[in-house]
Amino acid sequence: QVPLRETGGGLAQAGGSLRLSCAASGRTSSMYRMGWFRQALGKEREFVAAIRWSDSRTYYPDSVKGRFTISRDNAKNTVSLQMNSLKPEDTAVYYCAADINPTGGNWDYWGQGTQVTVSS
Repeated sequence: QVPLRETGGGLAQAGGSLRLSCAASGRTSSMYRMGWFRQALGKEREFVAAIRWSDSRTYYPDSVKGRFTISRDNAKNTVSLQMNSLKPEDTAVYYCAADINPTGGNWDYWGQGTQVTVSS
């Protein structure tokens, strides 16, 4: 098991910034990658960012590239998402995810989610 605990989120104005953090515990020595997803009301969950544990390679969709930055703290087994130039369409519940299987292709563990609301 890899429990995930998210912190951060809240309310921001358009153009502002927020930072999310996710602390992993348990089988962190098996970590392959960690990432963030989001789900807006009435929409499907979508990928936001990911970081590969072995080399810190990062991945982003075009919708957040250049505005969001994912980073990791090895010592604390924590991954953070710095969100800048926020837009109202970034409003969603943000979920942290962890993948411990490099060949599985799926995300194995999920956090409870944290609300991010961006006002115009």
